[in-house]
Amino acid sequence: MKAVIFTFLTYMLSMQAALAQTAGVEQEILTLSKNKWRWMSEKKTDTLSALFHEKAVFVHMGGSMNRDQELGVIQSGGIHYKQADIHEASVQIIGETAILLNRITLLAVVGGNEVTNPFVVTEVYIRQNGQWKLGSLSFTRLLTR
Repeated sequence: MKAVIFTFLTYMLSMQAALAQTAGVEQEILTLSKNKWRWMSEKKTDTLSALFHEKAVFVHMGGSMNRDQELGVIQSGGIHYKQADIHEASVQIIGETAILLNRITLLAVVGGNEVTNPFVVTEVYIRQNGQWKLGSLSFTRLLTR
């Protein structure tokens, strides 16, 4: 009987530790994403370059870009991500991959015109050598605000 209780308690403690670890990773990704929006608004392309995986893809309403194209557009001001108001965010962890969904209102300057759009943004992060790298950023425009 003692062995059963000990086994049960050990199992419960390990489950609790696993849940705490997952919650910690989710919070890490949420913080990283929030920082990414700030870095994009501040046009910190050196910082973003370190975050974006070399094979990252970016999907916008008008098409898709690779990492260098996205960094170039941010640096040139072709797209200035002025402010992302995050309304909801959720993270799913699958092994060494984190998928974050943000529902945001984005204020941006695109081609010299200030625009505000509601989006669901999908961010995919991959952990490599203990570091999270952004592998994909996709904007899906919502029909309602």
